[in-house]
Amino acid sequence: MGRQIRADYDQIMLFPPSVEDWIGPEHPARFVRAFVDSLDLEAMGFEISGSEVGRPGYAADLLLKVWLYGYLSRIRSTRRLEQACREHMGLIWLTGMKVPDHNSLWRFCDSHKKGLGEVFKKSVQVAASCELVGMVVNAVDGTKIRAASSGGGVVGAKVLEKTLERVDRSIAEFMTEVERREDEEIGEYTLPEGMCDALRLKQEIQRALEEVKESGQQRVHPREPEARFMRNRRSIDLSYNAQAVADPSGIIVAADVVNEASDNGQLVPMLDQVKENVGTVAQENLADGVFFSSSQIGLAEERKYEVLISAPSSESPASPYPKANPYHTGRFIYDEDRDCCICPQGQELPYWRTRVRNRNKNAVRIYRCHVYGRCPHRRECSKNKQGRKIEISVHHKALERQRAKREDPEKKRLLARRKAIIEPVFAWIKRQLGFERWTVFGLERVKAQWMLICSTINLSKLYRKWLNGGLKLASV
Repeated sequence: MGRQIRADYDQIMLFPPSVEDWIGPEHPARFVRAFVDSLDLEAMGFEISGSEVGRPGYAADLLLKVWLYGYLSRIRSTRRLEQACREHMGLIWLTGMKVPDHNSLWRFCDSHKKGLGEVFKKSVQVAASCELVGMVVNAVDGTKIRAASSGGGVVGAKVLEKTLERVDRSIAEFMTEVERREDEEIGEYTLPEGMCDALRLKQEIQRALEEVKESGQQRVHPREPEARFMRNRRSIDLSYNAQAVADPSGIIVAADVVNEASDNGQLVPMLDQVKENVGTVAQENLADGVFFSSSQIGLAEERKYEVLISAPSSESPASPYPKANPYHTGRFIYDEDRDCCICPQGQELPYWRTRVRNRNKNAVRIYRCHVYGRCPHRRECSKNKQGRKIEISVHHKALERQRAKREDPEKKRLLARRKAIIEPVFAWIKRQLGFERWTVFGLERVKAQWMLICSTINLSKLYRKWLNGGLKLASV
């Protein structure tokens, strides 16, 4: 029988192995350590000072390294991270055999939500410094990701109010018991665990009721009142809307999360963040038709942001209706000099009033017909008893320039690249990283998790640059 290699469980090492020898020189854990060590964590808002008494806490840089390496390895649960710090050689080396417990990992992430945003910003700046970001063309888009809470627990305001009444009665009963125990002087008495749970539940319900009143929603989830029902590819789920701006290199240069299902108010805020992170915006910024908004296009032009947006569904040329209808809105001529609209019959529709529509504050000037009572074509033109109304955006000129720009053959070819720039980023997040549902509750925590996800994407790109020697990270 030939010789075989087997484990020798009785082997004794004369000299203990060096920690530095546990992983190879190209291991991603080394890159994560180099990246975190290059950050000025205190300036980024992380707590650095240690405790003078009691057991010392885990250092901020150590916990940040665990989180970043964990996300790179598709380990996002605090308990699984704790377990991996005992079993995963990359984390064993990265932590120097220190095993932070899951509570310490959770508290660190929860108390440094803003700092995680700064880590993402730093990853963008490092990518820009090593010329991974060209800033010639960027693409912006959003994707719906399901909330941690399911839609089954969604309730209306009346149910919340009744539940709050029951919780208040429970708290009153607990308080009566506490006072009785104190009167009887039965030793040292602490608040029962049930009362602590009731107090937390009361806070959640009160927050949910406030969200119902402020947002105008009919129903909310008591534990996650900021989540909204949004249409995904195959269903309508309780979700958040994750936004990103990507460079053709795959680097995410801006990221955010909103609880609005519509994207048409997010274009300029995302470009503002790009400018904050990199110092400038791309020479051309591509977006899908869902981002088409008169106020956003006008604001982008005011800030000198070059944007190129696909035609919205309302401007689709596929419908024959405008051609068949002689009184379609497109057949009314806007005369800016005389400040009126001219109908197909040659009648003037003078300016009536300005109206601001929806949350995006799209201001429109309304022109109304004053001769509809005696017009022989009034029934063909409009069924409105007040006569035909035509709305013209206050950003009319910017919209016309955007439509003309979109018709340019070169711009059409550029706009066709949008999907190839931004869609692979979302596909990587949802398929490669397996991230299809938030694991935290509330908009603020969801934003922090999105920062970790987007930092992971950027670090994976930077890691390849670091392997090739194109990236040098200096420790602080």
